[in-house]
Amino acid sequence: MQAAPFHTALADGPAGGHTLWLTTTDGVRIRVAVWPAAGAKGTVLLFPGRTEYVEKYGRAASDFARRGYATVTVDWRGQGLADRPLADRNVGHVERFGDYQKDVAAVLQAVKALALPQPLYLVSHSMGGAIALRALIERLPVKAAAFSAPMWGILLPTGTMPIAWIATRASRLLGLSHHYVPSTGPVTYTAAAPFADNVLTTDESMWAYMKAQITGVPELSLGGPSLHWLQESIDECAALSALPSPTVPVLTVIGGNERVVDPGPVTERMRRWPGGRLEVVPGAEHEMMMETPARRAHFFDAATALFDANR
Repeated sequence: MQAAPFHTALADGPAGGHTLWLTTTDGVRIRVAVWPAAGAKGTVLLFPGRTEYVEKYGRAASDFARRGYATVTVDWRGQGLADRPLADRNVGHVERFGDYQKDVAAVLQAVKALALPQPLYLVSHSMGGAIALRALIERLPVKAAAFSAPMWGILLPTGTMPIAWIATRASRLLGLSHHYVPSTGPVTYTAAAPFADNVLTTDESMWAYMKAQITGVPELSLGGPSLHWLQESIDECAALSALPSPTVPVLTVIGGNERVVDPGPVTERMRRWPGGRLEVVPGAEHEMMMETPARRAHFFDAATALFDANR
C-alpha cells in the first residue's frame, strides 16, 4: 500500500483521514480512504454508487465518527481516481460486474493489514448496494448492513427492458458496447443538472457540496455508463434476484421520490429478508446520506443503532 492523492478540504471529513493505493488480484489500481474515530466501536465499510469517489463521503464519515465508528470507503475500478479501462475516461465501464468483488477483496486485505477496529459493518449506496448484496451472499465478514437506495433493479422507462436487453447485446456484436448509453454523455449529472427538481437530494447545501467537489477536481467526475456496463448491471440484478437473502441483520432506506433505481425489486428483496427492515422516507430523493439534516441524521442514527445492537 502506498499513499494516494486526497482532497482533504473538499471531503470535509474527520481529522486523520488519509488515502491509499491498492492493487487488485487482476492488477487494477484502486483508491481507499480511511477515516479514524476515537475509541471506535468498529469500522464501517462504505460501498459507494456509480460515478462516486471517496471524497464524497467525508461528511458521512464524520457522521459515523460522531456515533463511534471508523469508516473505510473506496474508488471502485473505473471511477474516482482508480484505474479507468477506456480511452474516454468519462465513460462508466466495467468488463464484468463481478470484477467489483476483486475490489472488495483488496479493501478487506487492507482493513486487515491496517488492523482497523473490529467488528466490521457495511453501508452501501445505489450501485454499491448490488456489489454489497453479492458480497454478503459470498459471506462478507460483517455483523450488520445498511443499504441506501440499493441498485437491485435498473430503472428504465416502462416497457423498454426487452429493448435494452436486445440493444446492449447487439452493441457487443457490433463492437459498440463501449459507447455511452443513449441520452447520456461525458458530463457527470451533478455538473450538468440544476438543483431544481434534481433526482439526488432536496438539500441545496449538500448539492453544493457535491458540485464543488467535481468542479474543483474534474478528474473525480464520471459521465454516463457504457452500453456494456448497462448489460452487466441488468444481468447482475437478475442473477441476484434469484438468490436467497443472507441472514445478516439489515436496514434498507429508500426515498419516497426515488427516481434513479427501481424501488420494486427493493421492496421485493426486503419482503423476503428474514428480520430485515425497509424504511421509505416521504419526499426524499436518491441520496439519503446527502439529504436534509433531519433525514441524514435519521439514516445515521438508524444504521448505527443496528450496528450497536449487533456487536
